[in-house]
Amino acid sequence: MNRTIRKVAVLGSGIMGSRIACHFANIGCDVLLMDIAPSELSEEEKKKGLSPDHPAVRNRIVQSSFDSTLKSNPAPLYSKRFASRVRLGNFTDDMPRIKDSDWIIEVVVENLDIKKKVFTEVERYRTPGTLITSNTSGIPIHLMAEGRSEDFQRHFAGTHFFNPPRYLKLLEIIPTSKTDPEVTKFLMHYGDLFLGKTTVLCKDTPAFIGNRVGIYGLLKVIDSMRKYDLNVDEVDKLTGPVIGRPKSATFRTSDVVGLDTLVKVAGNLHAALVNDESRNMFKLPDVVTKLEQNKWLGDKTGQGFYKKTKNAKGQTEILTLDLKTLEYQPKTKVKFATLETTKTIDNLKDRFKVLLAGKDKAGDFYRDAFFGLFQYVTNRIPEISDELFRIDDAVSSGFGWDLGPFETWDAAGLEKSVPQMEALGYKPAQWVYDMLSAGNKSFYKSEEGKKKYYDIATRSYKPIPGRESFIILENKGDRVVWKNPGSKIIDLGEGVLNFSWHTKSYTLGSEVIEGMNKAIDLAEKHFRGLVIGHQGSDFSLGANLGLVFMYAIEQDYDEIDFMIRAFQQSVMRIRYSGVPVVVCPQGRTLGGGCEMTLHADVAQAAAETYIGLVEVGVGLIPGGGGTKELTKRVSDALEEGDVELNSLQNAFMNIATAKVATSAEEAREMGILKKVDRVSMNRDRQITDAKNTVLELADAGYTMPMPARNIKVLGRSGQALFLAGLQGMIMGRYISEHDAKVAKWVANIMCGGDLTSPQEVTEQYLLDLEREAFLSLTGEKKTLERIQAILTGGKPLRN
Repeated sequence: MNRTIRKVAVLGSGIMGSRIACHFANIGCDVLLMDIAPSELSEEEKKKGLSPDHPAVRNRIVQSSFDSTLKSNPAPLYSKRFASRVRLGNFTDDMPRIKDSDWIIEVVVENLDIKKKVFTEVERYRTPGTLITSNTSGIPIHLMAEGRSEDFQRHFAGTHFFNPPRYLKLLEIIPTSKTDPEVTKFLMHYGDLFLGKTTVLCKDTPAFIGNRVGIYGLLKVIDSMRKYDLNVDEVDKLTGPVIGRPKSATFRTSDVVGLDTLVKVAGNLHAALVNDESRNMFKLPDVVTKLEQNKWLGDKTGQGFYKKTKNAKGQTEILTLDLKTLEYQPKTKVKFATLETTKTIDNLKDRFKVLLAGKDKAGDFYRDAFFGLFQYVTNRIPEISDELFRIDDAVSSGFGWDLGPFETWDAAGLEKSVPQMEALGYKPAQWVYDMLSAGNKSFYKSEEGKKKYYDIATRSYKPIPGRESFIILENKGDRVVWKNPGSKIIDLGEGVLNFSWHTKSYTLGSEVIEGMNKAIDLAEKHFRGLVIGHQGSDFSLGANLGLVFMYAIEQDYDEIDFMIRAFQQSVMRIRYSGVPVVVCPQGRTLGGGCEMTLHADVAQAAAETYIGLVEVGVGLIPGGGGTKELTKRVSDALEEGDVELNSLQNAFMNIATAKVATSAEEAREMGILKKVDRVSMNRDRQITDAKNTVLELADAGYTMPMPARNIKVLGRSGQALFLAGLQGMIMGRYISEHDAKVAKWVANIMCGGDLTSPQEVTEQYLLDLEREAFLSLTGEKKTLERIQAILTGGKPLRN
């Protein structure tokens, strides 16, 4: 049966329900969001003279929830326009409307009796064959299906999204014994391809996989913290980006999510896991219980493990809770010898070997926390999963870890660490010893460009199912055709090359420029096309500002001029090469990264792409073709007549305010992405999608475009209007004199310089104006001060 999801009904409009509705709206679904109808009028409704059956009264709860969600940050929608895709209703009046839905998702309060009452109503109106799922985070899925019709049970499963659904990639799929296998298969595929999720097949066990292991890992960190007498600041330093986890680390994450959530999940697990050998780990420490009693739950109550306050000078200050005295103290500076030794190690997997070998208290903490976690996950197979990769997928995508437990163990060294674990009392499960004795020394390995996992049942390595079409660049080491210290070129097969780079913050220095030009050279001579992109956290934070600053301080403007020319020429080669070039922006794509995207034949953007020309923020202008390209696009959009000032003004404001799109869809609205540009919902598919786009362009008979010679610009008349607006902003103290100076340079470029009348110019003409402006601004004191502040975190550079 071919199943298409066009209409979705979400039952329950709380924090999760409203956000799930928004994410389905993001992908183009027609969504019906419903909640209960209020039992009585509010005081405000009474004052307005509304009756209990007025639509505004009947939908008050769902309307209030949805309005609150639309105001939330981070935004749940890719574009504000998508809010119109969500229609509102209530259970009493609108339940019959679910008959038209292709998928019904229950997201009401975590109470089995209430859920069963909702499902009884659903059975009255649901069309047979319609998917019906629950977003429960802990109630056994099979209990919710009890007493339902055979058709209901065949099409019923758990679909557990993590909050916020737009941003966290995990979607746990939990079938029952009566769920049709085809339904399970469909949910796994749809979640991956259309919702952009890492779909993880789970067994119907307490808290499934993500929360079961993730909450254990968090509580184990607290346990190890107490063993080695560490404080909150130290633990958050040790458990953040240095080990591939979010900046919020352990305790800041708790404050953001809410301590009450941790207390609730841990309490439920402790009650349910009567046969878990580590059950006592889920019994909350006294200090956590005390915080809950004090209502120190984190951001929602104004204080938790951290507290924001004002010092004597009126400045905002973050205080840290001393868990021994329960008093807030100024944040302490954290320094460990183990951390110092990893500062030059960029590769996370290499870093783990050093961290777990540390000889100080930090090393002791790491060994205890990780060895406990390693032991725990080995004992969860086959209880929560038959395959170890599902545990890694769930924890990584649900909690934002770069490496899951088994991946981390591989990085630390599996065989070497087992005796160390035994010495600390963390003996792993027997299957690990069986695996090692058979000569298998890692949980994962790469063969023929594919990542394989160790399958415990067959004692062999198998490809990870569902990823047959994924291109993982890390696994393509045997296909590298060229590299330098900062970049490499990989043969993706079928006549397509990939160019990727791995510089710090993915900045665009000389090694990247050299590699990009080499990739285009090779593609034009021997291949059908080129994909530019990598699979790091961000596409690029732009140019190497440190190099610009150094040359500017030394007043070596010839070097700066050379840098700008080289980058302009490289970006123009992306546009004007003999083969199709597809660029893959994702994450933060700023400055030069945005300019590379602007010049692609087609951009294959990740849905979560945060892109913009931000150079004005440091007192510069986009000098790598960005200003030129937005000017050209305004001109291209006009079929005839003079340049439309409103369109040009919008493009100008995007540059002058350093505006960054918060999604690929918003980038399209800003004119950064073109109509022909494409979006990959699942970033793991992006390189594959880009390769397919290259082949499609090549098969269609790709022809290199010609450089534009007819870009319409306004000259002095356009500049005069921009300058008048800037003068008003200066007088109103909205911008500084220096901001205005930078903006004037932007206006100068976009209007074609000092031309007496509107006329047509070439791309190279505008590129020359860009370079002139960039060079001029690098000599400005204010610009250098801004660059210095970014490079040093606001501290002055030492001579």
